[in-house]
Amino acid sequence: MTLTVCVGSSGSGKTTFLNDVHKQHKFIYIRQYHSMRPYIKVSAIPNFDETQLPFWSTYVKEGTDKRIPVGGTMAGKFTAGLSGGQRKLLLFELIYQRTLEQEGVLIVLDEPFCGVTDDFVPFIVSRLKVMKNNHNLLLVTNDHVKVLTDMADNVITVSAVDRSHVTVNKMDFVDRTMAINAMSGGKHFLHKTNEEDLKFFFDVEVKGSEDVMGVVWFTLFCAGLFLLTFWDSEPGNGTEALILVAQQIIAYFCINPYLLSLVDWRNYMKEESEALVHNSSQLNLQLKTTICFVLMIGITLIGYGLVNAVVPGFEDVKFLYAMFFDTSSMILPMICLALFSNMALQEVEIFGSLPFLLMLFLSTSFSPGAGVEGVKELRYLFVRYYFWCIVPDVQDDMEGCPDQSVDIWVYMFLSGIMFLVLFVFVKTIIDLKKKSDRKKKLEIATDMNDTEEYRVLKRELFGDIVDTVHDP
Repeated sequence: MTLTVCVGSSGSGKTTFLNDVHKQHKFIYIRQYHSMRPYIKVSAIPNFDETQLPFWSTYVKEGTDKRIPVGGTMAGKFTAGLSGGQRKLLLFELIYQRTLEQEGVLIVLDEPFCGVTDDFVPFIVSRLKVMKNNHNLLLVTNDHVKVLTDMADNVITVSAVDRSHVTVNKMDFVDRTMAINAMSGGKHFLHKTNEEDLKFFFDVEVKGSEDVMGVVWFTLFCAGLFLLTFWDSEPGNGTEALILVAQQIIAYFCINPYLLSLVDWRNYMKEESEALVHNSSQLNLQLKTTICFVLMIGITLIGYGLVNAVVPGFEDVKFLYAMFFDTSSMILPMICLALFSNMALQEVEIFGSLPFLLMLFLSTSFSPGAGVEGVKELRYLFVRYYFWCIVPDVQDDMEGCPDQSVDIWVYMFLSGIMFLVLFVFVKTIIDLKKKSDRKKKLEIATDMNDTEEYRVLKRELFGDIVDTVHDP
């Protein structure tokens, strides 16, 4: 196994080189400014002995070792905890412990000494020497360059002048793509999901989640205001519709802040997965989706109870059915985009809120029968339209309502999941495109492996070893 150091001047593309290797082969990766959910308690991380951290004795003496969080900022909220350098050491020690029982994995560290004081350098160096025995290491550094280059087997030098070539040891003018492909090898880390990971998720994201409790308390607060302001409402003259509009808007805004925080959560989850904080980001995404659905169902049930508490006539379960799919049609887009896309926060805010905005304009529920011909037909895409077709004192004004015996419930269901189906379809097309691109890259890598120049480079980097091509 080898340790390779990537060096170069500031802005020469050292981190870009690592990122390009990462695109080729999904290795263990600690980024220069790596993100972790700041509210995670260090002692709660499963299968991790935090007492091996060189600074941990300080928290033991203070008596805060069981409650100190990772710390940092997420979704605009700062959590006091470990310092930046301590978080770097935490991640470093985490992958050290996780990889002890495996071998042949590619481990990449971007600026492992960044934010770490000199007194912890010997700790990092000692760990690197142990890791080097079983794994290939690729590092970028601007600090303590001599320490790393002295213990390195290879030095790759990148240049800001010529970005298409690199220097590998004494080999000048090496094709950059070839060097990336040569480094993009190694076994994939074997993840083992167990009950401790599930317990870790539950303790962090449910039991100890301030965000979930924030939704609960805000919903209860809004429920109290709703009862105080709409109590003893008189049915008739469209009052029922106005109460329903108020309730559905309240339901949307009760959960909306939580949904917007999902974007940062998704990004942190991916980076945590790269650093082996947990065993499956996909499983965590599914579990987080489940939490969103539970909150959505809970808010819908509370809304159903509130409406029936202030005005009679909505006891039938069909109204609960309509309220649920009306809410889901506006919330599902936010969940899908926030958790299962690569969109930034502002993009999720805009595109995730579009169904709510378009419902106001196109469902015709605010002005039954109005609208330009050809445009008002778009009302059939919205649950709110079918919902209003069953609301007393409003249904007679709605234009073209379907038969309530069967059709309207089917249409509610289909319009409620319409965005979800569309999202899955588009994502499937994108994933197939990515798969096709990976296949093309693999073919290029295979062709490159057949060249003598590539074999010489591999021998320079890793000695006389059997070369393998990895699916990018």
